[in-house]
Amino acid sequence: ALLKVGWPAEDLAGYVDGEAHPIELDQSDWQLRDYQQQAVDMFWEGGSGVVVLPCGAGKTLVGAAAMAQAKATTLILVTNTVAGRQWKRELMARTSLTEEEIGEYSGEKKEIRPVTIATYQIMTTRRNGEYRHLELFDSRDWGLIVYDEVHLLPAPIFRLTADLQSRRRLGLTATLIREDGREGDVFSLIGPKRYDAPWKDIENQGWIAPAECVEVRVTLTDAERMAYATAEPEDRYRLAATAHTKLAVISSIVERHPDDQILVIGAYLDQLEEVAAHLGGGTPGTEGVVTGVPVIQGSTPNKERERLFDEFRRGEQRVLVVSKVANFSIDLPEAAVAVQISGTFGSRQEEAQRLGRVLRPKHDGRQAHFYTVVARDTLDSDYAAHRQRFLAEQGYAYTIVDADDLLRPL
Repeated sequence: ALLKVGWPAEDLAGYVDGEAHPIELDQSDWQLRDYQQQAVDMFWEGGSGVVVLPCGAGKTLVGAAAMAQAKATTLILVTNTVAGRQWKRELMARTSLTEEEIGEYSGEKKEIRPVTIATYQIMTTRRNGEYRHLELFDSRDWGLIVYDEVHLLPAPIFRLTADLQSRRRLGLTATLIREDGREGDVFSLIGPKRYDAPWKDIENQGWIAPAECVEVRVTLTDAERMAYATAEPEDRYRLAATAHTKLAVISSIVERHPDDQILVIGAYLDQLEEVAAHLGGGTPGTEGVVTGVPVIQGSTPNKERERLFDEFRRGEQRVLVVSKVANFSIDLPEAAVAVQISGTFGSRQEEAQRLGRVLRPKHDGRQAHFYTVVARDTLDSDYAAHRQRFLAEQGYAYTIVDADDLLRPL
């Protein structure tokens, strides 16, 4: 109720310390950046709340520093198992925590340790109508609860607010935008926004790569236009977003960046497979064709995902085609080019996350490139305009290019 009249709830009742556990930052070969320290200080002073930092600006380190400040058992909630394992690696590298002190609570393992990393998915799994795993919140006397990518917090977790109000809660995100308009719920569960760094400020300090954003507009063929015009309204976006006309443009963009690591990101699996086959010179689904360009999607096993992401980090895979599983929390520092070919309708938050995949600063200081390929005069371009609003507010300008200009020989 307070929130609706513009007063975010501030919890003044004090916090329980929870079960103590020694955690120190190990800053022997790195230093917390000023803005990261500031974010931790603002959070700690407030006791609970949300820290907003651009993708690539080191949100995990803010979490680690908050844990070192709390020196208490910590529950970390993450988007998926791969992200959880990434957190574990970072905590082992940057803090005094050992492998034995960090537990994974996921579909694959159920370890409860002084620091436990759980996926949102397992927390909201129901059996016989009951959320059995929500007991994890009460399984230890947690001193700190960290919500990674807090804008994705599933609705069932909102209902647990009463029990958690006495615990310190830290929400981490790059974009506090929920397309369902429930940002207020995040504040009422976690606490108000404590720190929000404009993306361009962090870029100007050299901590994230400068980025060029380009919208490439393709013209549908007559046959595609006819199919679009006669389609049911609910099918139109998909038809425009997955138009075959985009294939040549995607290839052309990849050819223009022969020395860069490239992510091709989309929302529709058949389109992703078609693009991977096209880039690899095969045809989708034919037996024995090695496309050469791997696809990572929801059904790709975690082991396979981690292997492909590692190969990409080492430069053994130059191009990866990925579904929205790569929208969040995946650290691919060398990715310098992202090509967005379809998305979740007009999601501003997804747009920001996808740009974020290429914002890690490059070792040679070069610029990142973010391309969006859209079908002109369709819902695809309408949604693209809406998606771009958040980044436009952050100071990013999109250059609009006609596909024909890209298809001309270099």
